[in-house]
Amino acid sequence: MSEKHVVMVIDMQNGVFATPRRQRQECAAKINRLMAAADRVIFIQHIEDGGLEEGSEGFALLSELEQPADALYVTKTACDAFYQTRLEQVLAENSIKNFVICGCATDYCVDTTLKIGASKGYGITVAEDAHTTANRPAAQAETLIAHYNEVWRTLTVPGNPVSVKPVETIVAQWQAN
Repeated sequence: MSEKHVVMVIDMQNGVFATPRRQRQECAAKINRLMAAADRVIFIQHIEDGGLEEGSEGFALLSELEQPADALYVTKTACDAFYQTRLEQVLAENSIKNFVICGCATDYCVDTTLKIGASKGYGITVAEDAHTTANRPAAQAETLIAHYNEVWRTLTVPGNPVSVKPVETIVAQWQAN
């Protein structure tokens, strides 16, 4: 049997998007494209006081995301989705060693989870056109997204390089398998 095609979607929640994010609709559409081609989807949702309380409207995933019936869900309280969560248990229970990562925010939770996951030995591909962030005081969102894609392309994790690809390339490669 070929390897599972898994997508990990980070923090695409109403409360996170209370702060405007770059190309919300385009990012959500790309994530939907990935999820439609995937065998498995894992939604990571942040819990925090001030609008991201579990069960609240802010905690809920964006309405434009299509949630597969068999999706897996993991909650977190830190930028790192592995930090004091059941993520590693969920990955092990589902025999997941490799996944595509996407979501929000590029420069916080996506970046942190990707780096920790790669250091733990997970094979990670970044969907370069399916993550987003907000404008920050030091840089605009567009610059941050391009910057992090480049950082991830050149990230040094001996024996476990991170891959950075557009959604259509990822989907085409999955369909070829």
